[in-house]
Amino acid sequence: MPRPASPLFTVMRRAAEAASRQLLRDFGDVAHLQVARKGPADFVSQADQRSEEIIKNALLQADPDSGFLAEESGKQGNQDSRWIIDPLDGTTNFLHGLPHWAISIALEQAGKLVAGLVYDPIKDEAFWAEAGQGAWLGSRRLHVSRRETLGTSLLATGLPFMGHGDPVKVAQQVARITAETAGVRRFGAAALDLAYVAAGRFDAFWEAGLSAWDTAAGVLLVREASGAVLNLEQEQDYSLHEKDETLLSGNPLLLPLVADRLRGLAVEFHEVVHVDP
Repeated sequence: MPRPASPLFTVMRRAAEAASRQLLRDFGDVAHLQVARKGPADFVSQADQRSEEIIKNALLQADPDSGFLAEESGKQGNQDSRWIIDPLDGTTNFLHGLPHWAISIALEQAGKLVAGLVYDPIKDEAFWAEAGQGAWLGSRRLHVSRRETLGTSLLATGLPFMGHGDPVKVAQQVARITAETAGVRRFGAAALDLAYVAAGRFDAFWEAGLSAWDTAAGVLLVREASGAVLNLEQEQDYSLHEKDETLLSGNPLLLPLVADRLRGLAVEFHEVVHVDP
């Protein structure tokens, strides 16, 4: 039986849908959108800011006592019970007219993820989860894939861009993984990558240097879909609020093989870099 929508899902969905109406209008007029640089190849636009304000206002109406950790405005209000918001995940896609971007909303209480939503307005897909209640696409229960071999698996990652990350290391990781798998995709929206892992569309996803607003809802989705989300370097569960982690998520049957390839390559890479002359 499909699980009926919960009150938390209803609150998140209404906030996301309100923001999506403005985002879809902006997406249709992206050439005229005023854009300012926030850092190297990291753009912030009126669309991000408008979306965030709409989401926050909608959530405050439903829950006036909660605080926020949001990409554009940072920390505000009660941090013991807070909404973690990415108002437009995939901004660069959005600003180039690529129809692959999403809204990510999660609720964290006392340091634990309680609920999460990743909403794709273009496809009208709402991926959502609540702690202990499973992960869902609309009313359909989600489960990570059950593939056990690299040769049949499709993976996703994020590639470094101007001034961010280690492009040589990631290029070597991708080269090694693509040699053994059915392919690697780079779609440019981490929240959707994680949602697709939860839905079994990707078998695994890895990326370094993500922020809490990129991952909070997606991490809960994967875990509630019987998947795992690890810190690749530390070989332990991924933490939203630690810096310099590489997130590795996916089907637990396959993750040891993927982790072995990525960790082994990382060790080899660092040994080469630090060798004495």
